[in-house]
Order: sequence, then structure tokens, then C-alpha cells
Amino acid sequence: MPTRREFIRNSAGAMAGIAFVGCDLLAARDAQAQAGGRRREVVVSGRRVKTVDVHAHCAVPEAMALMGLKVEPQSLIMGQDRIRAMDEQGIDVEALSINPYWYKAERDLARTLIRIQNEKLAELCASRPERFVAFATVALQYPDLAAEQLEEGVKKLGLRGGSIGANVAGEELSDPKFHPFWAKAEQLGCLIFIHPQGGTAGFEQRLRGNGGLGNVIGNPLDTTIALSHLIFEGTLDRFPGLKVCAAHGGGYLPSYAARSDAGCVTFPERCAKVRLKKRPTEYLRQLYYDSIVFTPEALRHLVAEVGSGQIVMGTDYPFPWMKASVDHILNTPGLSDAERAAMLGETASRLLGIKS
Repeated sequence: MPTRREFIRNSAGAMAGIAFVGCDLLAARDAQAQAGGRRREVVVSGRRVKTVDVHAHCAVPEAMALMGLKVEPQSLIMGQDRIRAMDEQGIDVEALSINPYWYKAERDLARTLIRIQNEKLAELCASRPERFVAFATVALQYPDLAAEQLEEGVKKLGLRGGSIGANVAGEELSDPKFHPFWAKAEQLGCLIFIHPQGGTAGFEQRLRGNGGLGNVIGNPLDTTIALSHLIFEGTLDRFPGLKVCAAHGGGYLPSYAARSDAGCVTFPERCAKVRLKKRPTEYLRQLYYDSIVFTPEALRHLVAEVGSGQIVMGTDYPFPWMKASVDHILNTPGLSDAERAAMLGETASRLLGIKS
């Protein structure tokens, strides 16, 4: 394994050879310049703000092929449309993540798959460091291996944290078996991005039918359950230094969090197994959340529940949930200019080590 310095030196300018198939971002930059395209610059109170998207997806085809999978949609493969879309939306930096599809892979396959993914992510980021950073992928079904992969990704490959699912093949992230991973994440001081796994165990039958409920309801519910277990099982007490960011505004939890407090008051015996150091709602203010909550009122409420300093911008690109994430923050009433600037990129830059 080369050192981080050697890796970056060898990777610089290597975009055309990366197996994010069919793309050359350097050529895309040149093509855009020739076409007269211009990046939208975001200004708050007369000051240029660097914007950071913490929720942007991609895929590595050769890694997926190891499990007999193909990339869908094709826009997950990094191509010239990616930077064009970023420029149009006013996104300066994307923090790339890959949704886990490997949690049932056996250990050797998982090790190989993750190595390929993380090295490709690192190569991409090294070739365009002003536009991309990335979260390391980890085989969390093997917590000891996942801890090693996270450390290697952060220390050797220059990745900025880790991305994980909201459950691991039906197992909760609060299970003690995952403590080695959480301990390593706390030690490294890096951000862990939690993304739902596409539906929630036990709800598949009820979420069938029209409306795409497995995604519309199931995804936020998956995140809600994961965060609630991390709170009530004492994981956040055991590892108080963790930096965790939850996709989709934390699911439903911030919208109905007071019921968590009320439950322990109404039925104290149900909260007696693990003695928490704080009220359940107090833990919400030590977590981070992306801004994908769709309406100004929803964003205002999220700020009221968790604090503006805990919210970072997300787009869910290339999935068209939020095509105007910058404007969503700029146009939400009641926010100060300092709060807008923090959500647009300042908080994420601090968490991810992005230079201003």
C-alpha cells in the first residue's frame, strides 16, 4: 500500500483512466469552458460562500460487478454532466458516497470490493480536489474489518469520513458488535454519514403498492429507527465524540422527538435498561443532518429542534429530490446570514476538512 503522498502524486490527472466509466472530468471542464458555461457563485450578505453538498451519490462499476450488479441509474457513474449540474446549481464541492449493497458479501469479497471502491474514490478526488471529497466505504458486517477500512481510507487515501447504511442486513447500528467501528470513528474524529437502506426490515409488506412507499416512507423511517437506537441503547453516551450526519433531515425523528422524552416519563420502566446521561431529545443537538426536508417550514422546524449549526446542505444527486438545495436554504425565512452561510458550506467544510 503506497503512502497517502505517493497515492495522490500518482493519481493526479488520472481521471481519464478511472473506471467511473465513460467520463473524463478534465475534458468536461474544457468542453464547458468552450461552451461559455459559468459556475453559479453563491453570495450571502455580499460575501462569496463556498457551498458543499454532503449528500451526493456515485458508483464504481467494477466493484459492483464483483457481486453481479450493474449501475442503475447510469447517472451514478461520474461523467461530464456531474460538474455541469454542480455549476448550474451553485455547488462548489460534492462529498461523494456510495450506498451499501455489499452487506451480505463474504469477508474476502467484501475486502476486495471495498478496496477497489475506496481507491477509485480517492483517485477521483485527487484529480479534482477543488470539486470533490469522498466518504470511505466499509464492510460494516465485519466491524473489525470496517474499522481497518475506515482508518485506511482516512489516513492513507485522504477520504474525509465514512458512509454506512442505517442498518446492516437488518442489524441495528447500536448493536454492541459494531462498537469497534464506532470506537475507531470516534478516535479518528471523522464524520460518519448514515443513509437508509431502501425500506425498513419488517415493513416491506405494508410498503408495497402505489406511491413508492418503500422509499418515500421507508427510507426516512429506517433513519429514524437507527438514530433512536443509537440514543436509547447508549451508543452516543459510550462514544460521545462521534460525528454522525443523518440523511434526509434525520428522517421523522426531529419532527416528533418530544415523544421520545415523553415515553420515558410516561413509562419509565421501558427506559430503565440503559440509563441515559441526558434526555433523548438532547442528543439530537450533537448529531448532524442534511437539509433535504423540502419546504421552508420543514427546514425552519429542523433548525428549531436541532440548531442551525447541525445542518449541512444535501442534494441527493443524481436523484432529483432536491434540484434547488442552495435556494432552499437562501429562501427559508427567519434565518440569519450567518446561519445560511453555515448550512451552505461552512459547517460541512469544517467537518470534512475542506479548505476555504
